Amino acid sequence: MSRLLCPLLFVWLGFSSAIWAHEIRPAYLQIDQISPSNYDVLWKVPSANDAVPDIEPQFDSTLSLQEQGGPRLLAGFVVFRYRLSGDSGLLGTRVQISNLALTTIDVLVNLNLLDGSKQSFLLHPTDNAIEVPRVPGKWTVVQTYIRLGIEHILLGIDHLLFVLALIILVSGWGNIIKTVTAFTVAHSITLSLAALGHAHVPGPPVEATIALSIMFLALELLRKIEGKATLTSRKPWLVAFTFGLLHGLGFAGALAEIGLPQTEIPLALACFNIGVELGQVAFVAVMLLLIGVLRRRTNWSLALQRLPAYAIGSVSAFWVVERTLAFAL
Repeated sequence: MSRLLCPLLFVWLGFSSAIWAHEIRPAYLQIDQISPSNYDVLWKVPSANDAVPDIEPQFDSTLSLQEQGGPRLLAGFVVFRYRLSGDSGLLGTRVQISNLALTTIDVLVNLNLLDGSKQSFLLHPTDNAIEVPRVPGKWTVVQTYIRLGIEHILLGIDHLLFVLALIILVSGWGNIIKTVTAFTVAHSITLSLAALGHAHVPGPPVEATIALSIMFLALELLRKIEGKATLTSRKPWLVAFTFGLLHGLGFAGALAEIGLPQTEIPLALACFNIGVELGQVAFVAVMLLLIGVLRRRTNWSLALQRLPAYAIGSVSAFWVVERTLAFAL
């Protein structure tokens, strides 16, 4: 299977390019209730090359929206703050994002109420409005968090690169299924523990170590190409499970930024996890299909077989340095 590394890498790059064609950074609308008739509103829009999409939240005519200070630039985003007021409140009213259909941007809406309850919605260019329910329905939670889970894994290039390296390293359908299952079980455990507050590890070190796990697999690829026995080839499920625990903490960090609706925490957590698994299964299925198609190509030289391993190792090494500096300095 190592002979397939080079063509598969080019397919991977094409897949990544298609993903990045969609704006992977969602806009973010945070609404915090501060009194029965007043809300603090944070509106964060991704920007590129000083260009800011002409999109903005629009609320019911019974509500008044006033800007609080000017816009601020923050790490690739433009941030606006508003005060939303209205005697009837926000529940039961319509929230819409103007001009969203003209973009490729998703919008995550988080609503925090005085009673401690939370509601989350995901708006899209083809579905740019939501009526805020007075009592959040379970089906809304299911749809929102499954989609968030799928989008997170499919846009998480580092997680997918780890999975890709794993399935290339492992030989045999049985071993592949065991390995992917071990990875799934492991990251489900730590995702659940962290999301429920039973485990906490700072995000930046976790992200740096995830990059290190990818670099480890790149080295394993090189050893396998050279005909050496590797830990991953001998016990792939053990490597997948061990690093899966780590990747689960990375998923939990993303989920912490999104937030969980307080009245439906178990359901939202389960649906996010299901979404992650659905995205992962889809990715693995596509990669295995491509491996099957490319299996006839056996004329790759040793140098060409090594090239993808060096590419994966170089990218992951860059991430290790970048992410380590992010919390070390």
